[in-house]
Amino acid sequence: MTLSDPVICIAGWWLAFAFTHMVLSSSMVRPGLVARLGEGPFAGLYSLVALACFIPLVRSYFTNKHAGPWLWSLAMGPALEWTVYIGMGAALVLVVAGLATPSPAMSVGTSNKEPAGVLLLTRHPVFMGLGLFGLLHLLPNGAAADLAFFGGFPLFAVIGARHQDHRKMVDGPHGYASFCEQTPFLPFTGGRTIEGIRGINRVVVLLGISTTLLLRHFHAAWFGG
Repeated sequence: MTLSDPVICIAGWWLAFAFTHMVLSSSMVRPGLVARLGEGPFAGLYSLVALACFIPLVRSYFTNKHAGPWLWSLAMGPALEWTVYIGMGAALVLVVAGLATPSPAMSVGTSNKEPAGVLLLTRHPVFMGLGLFGLLHLLPNGAAADLAFFGGFPLFAVIGARHQDHRKMVDGPHGYASFCEQTPFLPFTGGRTIEGIRGINRVVVLLGISTTLLLRHFHAAWFGG
């Protein structure tokens, strides 16, 4: 393999994305940049750097789909199809619910409010939803390039969420340690999962499922096979 190999290229862009994402948000770098730039401009810079790494990452994969040796091959029968469909529904509900109910892990402020809804499923719903998305797409996509691309989502979800927890424990907000004690890290592993599912707004659930159906319907046209 060389630096021009698609698998190395995809992995390299993932490393660049993860490195810049976590360094810019770290306790050593973020406070200084916020003091110099202000909260809003820093958020803009943070987003631009993320896009500057993520867009080439996606482009690198879609120009090299299924490149490299096949590491596994699963027949896309009804059982596997429904596993992916149901899992994707859960993943997108987590993402939509996480955006509709921001976790203290991703926001500024106190963590004294009693967690409810999706936060009882995981305190990192957006991260974990994207991680689940990646894992599900690995089932029918077993080439090396697929592993490099889709495998990056669950890997970054776990590493990025751990990084957030560590930073929030050090820098605040107030009450974050208590929030962590009341909420699970990995989705659906806490003792209040049923309560959390029931607490998710029905509009959010409908939006997540509708997005899943929309993506499934247009998948071939938008993303290919």
